[in-house]
Amino acid sequence: MTEDEKLAFAAQGGDKTAVETLLEKYKNAVRGIARGYFLEGGDGEDLVQEGMIGLYSAITDYREGGMSFKNFAYLCIHRRIMTAVKSASRQKHLALNRYVPLDNADGQGTDMVSEVNPETILIGGEERGEFLRLLKQELSEAEYAALFSYMEGLSIAETAARAGKSEKSVENAVQRAKKKVLALLRNRER
Repeated sequence: MTEDEKLAFAAQGGDKTAVETLLEKYKNAVRGIARGYFLEGGDGEDLVQEGMIGLYSAITDYREGGMSFKNFAYLCIHRRIMTAVKSASRQKHLALNRYVPLDNADGQGTDMVSEVNPETILIGGEERGEFLRLLKQELSEAEYAALFSYMEGLSIAETAARAGKSEKSVENAVQRAKKKVLALLRNRER
């Protein structure tokens, strides 16, 4: 049993410190996932809030014997954010308010039409591995590191501090990486 799983069970038993520890530990992941979606009529913080609700649900609903807590938490976060995006789309002009997944590069973006099932997860994992190998070939080491720090939810300043580089160079690396990722995704769709 992992430390996160122990904390989840402690939280379910009423340990508030365990809840706070897990919320703090996964908050950057929530921010990273939320960055991957666009909510018409809302802002990024709305999606972060939805993601944190999904994380809290993961803490309270986790059961032993299935997937790891980390995977379960990511699944709950994604589902909560996607539900918010779909709900916002239904309330206004559907054609204008479709969600826009911005970050399939980390393998976390999903097709909103299909539900998550074992087959989708397996295929997604294979595609993710293939795509990550392609990214490592196409991106410079600095671009790759900057992009994945950004996707983890770290700010440009935090990423720069971690890498020992200037914020400007990290920002430029993220922007170059995003352009290359978009080009790769467009090529894969053809």
